[in-house]
Amino acid sequence: MVALTAPYIAGFLAFRETPFLLEALKRLEKNKPELMPQVRIVQYKHIKFGLACHLGVLSGLPCVGVAKNLLQVEGVYKNEEHQSQITALQKGGDSFPLTASSGKVLGKAADCTLCPLCFLKALRSSEKSSKPVYVSIGHKISLDTAVRLTHCCCRYRVPEPIRQVLYTRRLISQLQTAEGKKEMNSCPRAPLVLRPSADFKRPSGKKRRERRTALKEMHA
Repeated sequence: MVALTAPYIAGFLAFRETPFLLEALKRLEKNKPELMPQVRIVQYKHIKFGLACHLGVLSGLPCVGVAKNLLQVEGVYKNEEHQSQITALQKGGDSFPLTASSGKVLGKAADCTLCPLCFLKALRSSEKSSKPVYVSIGHKISLDTAVRLTHCCCRYRVPEPIRQVLYTRRLISQLQTAEGKKEMNSCPRAPLVLRPSADFKRPSGKKRRERRTALKEMHA
């Protein structure tokens, strides 16, 4: 676990998370080099040069970015046209490119690893989910290969590498909450004793009866 001190800002995750991911890769390469991945799949919140690009360039590993939600930039919007394209995805593995308002294709292209405007596709990742994920090239990989790789990693909507990370994060959070409650319950507590003040005088029986009678009359 690491403590993230930088604020969460959509589109700037690379500056917040890349140093910790690089450190984890270095530890893995040193302690378990046989487990070093051939490619990394990360959750991204930006396009053009986000977390997948930063991590790929600095580590030298092929890297793919996958997002659950569309970041609306470059004239790509979550509008009726976009929704109709999503509806047209018939089965898992179907995808469509995203096109900028200028008419330039942001998705499928033969040289998409070289062209800065060809990097993004929407993919129906599973038969069980009609909502697509958004696949972006990061480093040393073509868009078509990134889409096929992402689809192969999907049992459900979110690719398993990312899904397992999200599940582990929730599990750690639950364990920390449970440990905190356990510590609070194990703390010794002083018994609660209520004592009347020195000037307190118990009302007489007559006055108590008068109060009860007055209350009954009020609610009659």
